[in-house]
Amino acid sequence: MAEERKRDTRHRITLEDRERITMTGIIDVLSFDEESIIADTQRGMLVLKGNNLHIGKLNLDDGEVSVDGMLESLEYNEGGMAKAKDSLFGRLFR
Repeated sequence: MAEERKRDTRHRITLEDRERITMTGIIDVLSFDEESIIADTQRGMLVLKGNNLHIGKLNLDDGEVSVDGMLESLEYNEGGMAKAKDSLFGRLFR
C-alpha cells in the first residue's frame, strides 16, 4: 500500500539577495505581472512588489512558489483580495 504524502501547510519565506524569493504555504497565485504578485497564503494575502518579477517555480499541489527579480517590498494584507487589489490598482482608477 502506497503512503500518501502529507502536504506541509506551514508558510515560509526565504529571500536571497532581494533577487530570489521561495515561498511555501501558498494556496493560490491570484494575480501576477512584472511589477507585482498577489498570492493567497496560509497566513493571509501576500503582495510582492518589485521589478522584472518572474515566477520560476509554481507547484500549488505542494504550495510552493519561487519568484526571480528585484524585490522592493512584501506586505501581508488581512483585508482579502478586494483590499489587495485596491492597494495596487485603486490609485490608477480614482
